[in-house]
This record gives sequence, C-alpha cells and structure tokens, in this order.
Amino acid sequence: MKQKLQKAVFWDWNGTLLDDVQMCINSVNHLLKKRNLPLLTLSRYREVFTFPVKRYYEELGFDFDAEPFEKPAWEFMDRYVENFKNTELHFRTFETLQYFKNNGFNQFIISAMEHKMLVDAVEEKGISDFFNDVLGINDIYAGGKIHIAEKLVNKLDINPKNIVFVGDTLHDHEVATFFGFHSVLLTHGHQSRERLKSSGAVVKDDFSQMIPVIEKFFQED
Repeated sequence: MKQKLQKAVFWDWNGTLLDDVQMCINSVNHLLKKRNLPLLTLSRYREVFTFPVKRYYEELGFDFDAEPFEKPAWEFMDRYVENFKNTELHFRTFETLQYFKNNGFNQFIISAMEHKMLVDAVEEKGISDFFNDVLGINDIYAGGKIHIAEKLVNKLDINPKNIVFVGDTLHDHEVATFFGFHSVLLTHGHQSRERLKSSGAVVKDDFSQMIPVIEKFFQED
C-alpha cells in the first residue's frame, strides 16, 4: 500500500544540507595534482561541477582513454571518506528541518551519493530522525537522481504539486521539473548563482530566505 502524504520536502544532501563544497574541491585537487592538471578554485569549481559527474571530470581534463573513469572516481571517494569528519551541516540546518517537521511536512533525502554511505553520513550528523526515508544510489559514480526520485514517488500517494525539491544544482531542478514538483535552489552549494538562475528556478541564498518561498507555494495551492 502506498504511503499517503499531504505535503513533503525532498532534500538533496551534498551541498544542500551538508556543507562539503570545500572538501570536494580539496579532494579533486589532490587527484588533479597527481595528474599534472590545473587545480580548482571555488569559483571555477562552481562553474564546472555538473551531473553526471563523469562529464565534470572530463571538463577538468581527465583522459578516460588513458585511464578508466572508475579509477579517479574511487580515488576521490577514498579521499572524501577520509575527510568526511571535517564537514559540517549548513548553518541552521537543524532549525530548518525542525520547522518543516513542526508544520506537518514529511521529509526525505534523495541523493546521488552511494546509499549506505549516505545513510551512515546522515546518521553521523545526527539528523536521521527528521526523515521518513533516505535514498541514495547503488554505486559511487553519481550519475543522477531521477531514477531514485521515481522509486520514491512510486511508493507515495501524494500530489506532485505538494512536494518541494530543495537542492543546489541544475540537476535538482531538472528532477523537480521532470516530476512536476516545486523547486528551490540554494546558492551555498556546488553550483554558482548565475548557473542556477539560468534555469528559471527559484534561487535563494540560505534556509531563512527559502522558508517564505515554500510557505507561499502552499498558500497558492
């Protein structure tokens, strides 16, 4: 039987709730340095990061005729796991999740992170209890989230217009558009404000700016 819900927030994880941008830059710069490729700055990173992640690696100069994509992907993940303890949640994450819980929203995480790693990460950061479910992908290659969102949508009895997808990338808006969700993109993550604005999505800087927008979505509905 499908789970009947009135309204929900679908959260992206990396860059949206978890502030891991600088750690991702440090990790990929380690790989770039080994290959004598130009290192990334924050501004450059936010201009080139994309899904699927393989395309982003190609933009950075990785040569997948010389080595398989899987090799740097695993190198990056090893570095990421090693340094995960240095990451923190974005400012006011707890308060924001509590706000939506108090106001009758069911909450889910949909991520292009490997599923077990995602579940463990959310648990480690102490916010598991806010979520009905946490869904990641079956590998470490960050291909995309549409198939994960589809699995969740098929389990729920809810009007897509009563779902808000909150993310930090153009792909998050793509997922929301595909299913007919509302969407809000935050600029504190993995892509630049200019790129996010180009999508036509609602773009805000932080959680405090986001909440009134979501309230307005549901007043209009």
